[in-house]
Amino acid sequence: MANELGVIKFAVPFAALPPLSRSFAAYRAPRRAVLGAGFSFLSQFITMAAPNFGAKSFIASARVKGAVEKVLENMEWPEQFPFKEEDFQRFDESPDTLFYESPRFVTHIDDPAIAALTKYYSEVLPPSNTRGVAILDMCSSWVSHYPKGYKQPRIVGMGLNEEELKRNPVLTEYIVQDLNVDPKLPFEDNTFDVITNVVSVDYLSKPLEIFKEMARILKPGGLAIMSFSNRCFFTKAISIWTSTGDTDHVIIVGAYFHYAGGFEPPKAVDISPNPGRTDPMYVVYSKKLAA
Repeated sequence: MANELGVIKFAVPFAALPPLSRSFAAYRAPRRAVLGAGFSFLSQFITMAAPNFGAKSFIASARVKGAVEKVLENMEWPEQFPFKEEDFQRFDESPDTLFYESPRFVTHIDDPAIAALTKYYSEVLPPSNTRGVAILDMCSSWVSHYPKGYKQPRIVGMGLNEEELKRNPVLTEYIVQDLNVDPKLPFEDNTFDVITNVVSVDYLSKPLEIFKEMARILKPGGLAIMSFSNRCFFTKAISIWTSTGDTDHVIIVGAYFHYAGGFEPPKAVDISPNPGRTDPMYVVYSKKLAA
C-alpha cells in the first residue's frame, strides 16, 4: 500500500499479488515493468538457493525471520553479470534532483525497523570517537540511524537535498551529488573504514559502477553495509526491484557486491524486529578484500 508520501510497501513479489491487488498497485503507481534476463535468473535461483528448503516451500519459508539469510550461502553466481539495462529502468526517469528538490524531514521505515537498524549499527560500527575512523553515509538525509551520540573524526554524508544533509547531526561534512548521473565517488583510494546505505540501494540505476567505486574508496578490510526494507518511492525504484520481493532483493544486492569485484562473498542478515507486524529490515554486507 502507499502512504501519504507515495511510499509503497511490497511484502511479496508483485506477480504473486491477487488480481485485485495487482490492479490497485498499477492504478496507484502505473508503470511499464520491463524485465530483462535478470528476472529469469532470480526465478531460477530461488528454486535452488537454499538446500534446506524444498523448491516449493522456499519462498513461503523466506517470510519467516532468518530464512532469507540462507540465500547467499554457498552461492554459485553466473559467470557474467545477469542483469540487463532494462532492469534498471524506472517509471519516472526525470532528474532525481527535481524529485528530491524539497526536503522531506520524515523517516521512510517505521520505528521498530529504525530501532533494529540502530541496534545493528551499535554492534558492527567502530566504537564512537575512534581515532582515524572515517565513515561514508551514502544516499544520506537528515538522519543516519546511527546510535545516539555516535561520533567519529570524519562522517561524510552524500545525498540529494542539502537542507536534509545540513540537519543531520552525525555528519562532519556532506556532498550533494546525484549518483545516478555521476557514480564516481569524489574520494581518494582507501579512504573509508565503513560505508552505509539505508533504504536507498533500490534507487541506484548504475549500481555496478557505484559498488566498484565503493571497493576503491574503502580501506582494505573496510565494511560496506546495505540495509533495506520493502518500502520505496515506487516510481523512482528500479524495475527489477519493484517487480520482485524481499528474498530477491537480497540476491540483487549480493550480486552487486560479487560482480563489482574486490569484496569478500556478501552475507545477509535479517534484522526484522516483528515479522509480519512491522516493517521488515534486511542487511546485505561485505568487506573489501584485505589484499
